[in-house]
Amino acid sequence: MPPYWVACLPVAVPLAIYILFLGLAANPFFQRNFVYAHRIQTLWWTDVNEPQSWGFAKNQVTPFSLTTSDHETLYAWHILPLPLYSKHESELSAQSSGFHPNIEESLNFKLLSEDPSSRLVLYFHGNAGHVAQGFRPASYHVLTETSTYHILAIDYRGFGHSTGSPTEEGLILDASAAVDWALHTVGLPPDRIVLLGQSLGTAVTAAVAERYALQGVDFAGVVMVAGFSSLPTMLSGYAIAGWVPVLRPLKAIPFLLQTVLNFVVDKWESKQRLRDLVHTVKARSGRLRLHLVHARNDWDIPYLEDDKLFAAAVDGTIEGANGIDPRILAEEKEQRTVRKGKDAFVTMWKDGDVEIRQELFPTGGHNDVMTYAPVSLAVMRSFDLGGTADS
Repeated sequence: MPPYWVACLPVAVPLAIYILFLGLAANPFFQRNFVYAHRIQTLWWTDVNEPQSWGFAKNQVTPFSLTTSDHETLYAWHILPLPLYSKHESELSAQSSGFHPNIEESLNFKLLSEDPSSRLVLYFHGNAGHVAQGFRPASYHVLTETSTYHILAIDYRGFGHSTGSPTEEGLILDASAAVDWALHTVGLPPDRIVLLGQSLGTAVTAAVAERYALQGVDFAGVVMVAGFSSLPTMLSGYAIAGWVPVLRPLKAIPFLLQTVLNFVVDKWESKQRLRDLVHTVKARSGRLRLHLVHARNDWDIPYLEDDKLFAAAVDGTIEGANGIDPRILAEEKEQRTVRKGKDAFVTMWKDGDVEIRQELFPTGGHNDVMTYAPVSLAVMRSFDLGGTADS
């Protein structure tokens, strides 16, 4: 028989590693590195200043930088829609390539700022990587190859070539810098701007949409793909790639789970922010097109998180502190839902000029869904170029 301590090793070692992980995660520095994963990137062997490497036409993409209100420098891509690029291909390809120190002097900028019909998608990506990492360039291609949409994609502070370190308030300032660039530097009216976020980017999108709604700014649309209700709630059931649990084992000890969650420094309360966003817009009879898109086979963030976001948004349309009764909401939601298969549905909730649309798509996972039809259609509907909920 082996010694007792040897027999315990298969359990003791993973448990010790897990306890060490929890201990490190309680520290804000390590926690933010775990949550934002901003140091996981491919800049050692890729040059984001050469967008042609990802299949874009020469100078279709302009790499440049934005400055935030607290003086961080954000790396960004401005991507031209390909049909527009084709009309100016000779002039555009004759420009100098690479990072542009003053984008306002470029033809690319003028094609955005001087066209009264131009439309812009502000793209807020998820955690880890940079603007050109993984599936992200493919999602830009899908949105720009046959449309009239420009894209502005930014790297948050601490990501890619951007300066600083990520925090919740910091990322909200980063998104605000992108919005201000679109509104004030480019001069676009908000009804020609769509906010599009994926994963962590949905929390950024919800926060910045709420912030500008309080200022009376209504965008063409707010599109949230693979979103979550709040960071603590999401982490309590999160498993990396659907297999490696983070805090899920602690669910068996609710007190311990809550104690650990109390150490989460960046809460990202998207559920509350959507409720406040809808309430603010409705109170002043504004316009809102809110789209929630999730894939049924998302192994990173469960699709049921979208149900919480949808319920919170609907609550924002209801007067009173208690919102809508969950049983009434379930009945009303079923009546407003179009089933499109076993693992697919679309629900539309309309209240005046506020429209809340939730779509569950059967495939696409956590990332590839960004290149799938529901996302492009959500952008189209935001610009009032699409059909109704059952189309």
